[in-house]
Amino acid sequence: MPAPTPVELPVDVTAELVNCRFGPGVVYLSLNEIRQGRTLVAVGRDESFSWWLVEDPINPGGFCWVSAEVTDEKGDVSQLPVAPAPTVTVTKLALRVEPNRIFVDCDQFPQTVFFEAEITANGPTLVAWQWEASTGVVSDVGALVYEESGTQVINEFYRINAPNEYWVKLKILSPNELTEQVAFPVSCAP
Repeated sequence: MPAPTPVELPVDVTAELVNCRFGPGVVYLSLNEIRQGRTLVAVGRDESFSWWLVEDPINPGGFCWVSAEVTDEKGDVSQLPVAPAPTVTVTKLALRVEPNRIFVDCDQFPQTVFFEAEITANGPTLVAWQWEASTGVVSDVGALVYEESGTQVINEFYRINAPNEYWVKLKILSPNELTEQVAFPVSCAP
């Protein structure tokens, strides 16, 4: 028995500029913009018939989601299969330490070092994270709630009691695993 032929329906972009998103909703990252008058190929829909999964006209072989409110459908959209929303991930992790190098008199310990992490997700999700330091210190697991795509910042500080080559690492535990590490030398003069 042959596999069923995938349903494809043309949809015309009716608004001046339409976002083609990572998932079905404005809470998802916009991947690109499509101009009015363009005809897209819909291959799926959400359950409420309010978003179309279309072949991405800007990234061949890719797909993105457009709102039904800004398109004119050509055909029976009930024939389109329901497409699941994509799995949201942390797409970028940037970590910095301040100061990134310490040189002080040896009687000036302890010193305080500040860490800042920028965590970017491409849609609504719960991000679990944990700090780890070269001294063996491991933080409790923290969580960030993303109601939509975007970047959030977490800050931490750490006391340094002696010269050494230190590092700090931030691990993203979920929804996907990602790790970023920065090193910072600490030295002193007697």
